[in-house]
Amino acid sequence: MIIALPSSSAIDGRRAIIAAALMATFMESVNISIPNAALPHIQGTLSMSDDEVGWVFTAYIAAGATVMPMARWLAGRYGRKTVYLVSLAVFSLGLMLDTLATTPIQFVFARIVQGAASGPLAPLSLAILLDVLPPPHHKRAGLAWIVCFLLGISTGPSIGGWLSEYHGWHSIFYFSLPIAGFIALAMALSLPEKKAAQNPPFDFFGLALFSLGMLGLQMMLDRGERLEWFASPEIWVEAIASVLGFYLFVMHILTTDVHFLNKALFKDRNFMLSAIMFFAVGFVLLPTLALTSPMLEDLLNYPVDTTGYLTLARGVTLVGAVVLMSFAPAWIDNRLFVTVGLALVIYANWSMLGYSPAMDRRPVIMAILFQGAGLGMLLPSLTKAAFGTLDPTFHPEGTALFGVSRAYGGAIGIAIVQIFFYINTQAMHLALAKNLTPYRTAAHVAGSIAKPGLAALNDMITQQAAVVAVIGQFKILMFAMLIVSPLVLFLRKPRPAN
Repeated sequence: MIIALPSSSAIDGRRAIIAAALMATFMESVNISIPNAALPHIQGTLSMSDDEVGWVFTAYIAAGATVMPMARWLAGRYGRKTVYLVSLAVFSLGLMLDTLATTPIQFVFARIVQGAASGPLAPLSLAILLDVLPPPHHKRAGLAWIVCFLLGISTGPSIGGWLSEYHGWHSIFYFSLPIAGFIALAMALSLPEKKAAQNPPFDFFGLALFSLGMLGLQMMLDRGERLEWFASPEIWVEAIASVLGFYLFVMHILTTDVHFLNKALFKDRNFMLSAIMFFAVGFVLLPTLALTSPMLEDLLNYPVDTTGYLTLARGVTLVGAVVLMSFAPAWIDNRLFVTVGLALVIYANWSMLGYSPAMDRRPVIMAILFQGAGLGMLLPSLTKAAFGTLDPTFHPEGTALFGVSRAYGGAIGIAIVQIFFYINTQAMHLALAKNLTPYRTAAHVAGSIAKPGLAALNDMITQQAAVVAVIGQFKILMFAMLIVSPLVLFLRKPRPAN
């Protein structure tokens, strides 16, 4: 009996594919958060107002979440390799447009292009890993994929902070160009083309309705504060579009048999409860990143690169907890890990309520260490809870919905905390400055205070109001986790495999 061994060229090609798929996952996720610590430089160059900062993140995330559900159908219809290479090309185009932007609108448009191209990259990278590796290695491949994704989100602020501080903010986008080039070269040379023999029709109408609802809501939240909410016709149009989109999508699900989200997903209690909690995880993960860097830079006067380094603490415990969870004994009830993860995140956000301008780095580091550990426990344990009772036939649709729930959770979370930040800042400024007049102030100090002195006092009050507002945002994130935590009681223990 003769056993054919794979040639060295085939092994090298497979290694190149694996390396490229993992690098693509890292690149897609690092670009979510890499502008975070560089925001002061970006704002200054593009004259971007504070209420436009959230668009840097939500444009990328929402565009990716809209395209992500189509990844499987596109790969089956046009070929996995073709879709992958086109996505890389469009992603690189978005990177170049980021560097060429001279106005906030141009920059946000570039982030939309980037985000839309990133939508197919992560799910197709995982599918490629599972395809080129034998089944015994699938669990390890899935863990490596998750670790690369989380490393990207966690290290983005550090990489962006260092690059923008020493090489200018444009360099944070040049950073990904050689990575994209290597991935494209490796996939073009080594990845075989693959199409579905029978590609089922995709429910574009259902996806369009769902996207209309989500994007209408996203636009309303992003633009509402700037346009004074329902005093603006644009906000009315976006609100009506969102309500209409969600209503028609629900009717579409109830009245049709084929759509991009199978009805069986909504009948599995564990999956739906886990998806809701996964939405809350996204709601907390990305907004915390979006809040922490501006707080450290603008309110505590930390250098940009130092801010990036401090956020690494979350990444260390986040990735560490995910890796340790892969070694957890099967006999331990998974619901225990969900409960402990929720408790750690809630405790971390509660400890953030004690932040003040007089604190040193220790409270920040401790809070984000606990939060990272909690989120690192929640990500794999919620995934296990969601798919432990779901019929394997529906895993592709379930994976898409699970990813979309996390992505939209982050996008909507950033929009909501931005809204409350500006509302609370204005309210606290009024409350603190209502007695700040030349006459009342002069009555409590020797002599009179000139206008420059009052301006300095006003700046101090503005900073104090912003600190109070940021702390209020952490309270919102804590309440988000508190609201979903009782859902753990309704999770069922998965039946042991035969």
